[in-house]
Amino acid sequence: MIRVLIADNEPLIRAGIRMILTSAEDIEVVAEARDGREAVDTARSTAVDVALLDIQMPAMDGLTALAELGRAAPGVRVLMLTTFGERDNVLRAVGHGSAGFLLKDTAPQELIHAVRSVAAGNAYLSPA
Repeated sequence: MIRVLIADNEPLIRAGIRMILTSAEDIEVVAEARDGREAVDTARSTAVDVALLDIQMPAMDGLTALAELGRAAPGVRVLMLTTFGERDNVLRAVGHGSAGFLLKDTAPQELIHAVRSVAAGNAYLSPA
C-alpha cells in the first residue's frame, strides 16, 4: 500500500485529490495538510511514502517544505502538484530533491500513475 500525504491550502482541491487517489486499490491517503509547515510536521509523525505538495501555500510554500522534508523525513518521496508549471519552479523543485512535478490540470489516471511511479523510486515529470 502506498501511503500518501496531500498538502494544499484549498480544502476542495485536497478532497478531490483524495477521491482520485483512494479510487486506486494500492493507494491510501494517510494525512492532509493546509500548508508546508503542517506537511513537514505531519511527515515527522506519520509514516508516508509520497507527499503531494502544492507550490503556493501559506505559512510555508511547497518548495521550502520540500527542502525541509529532505531533512525531517528523508524517506518520503515528493511529487509537486501545482497549477504553476513555469520552468523556474520545475528546476527549483528538482534541485531541492523532488521526485516529480505534475500540473493540476492532469487527468485523474495520470495522477495515480505519477504517485505509483514516484513511490517505486522513479522520477516523473508532467508531459505538459
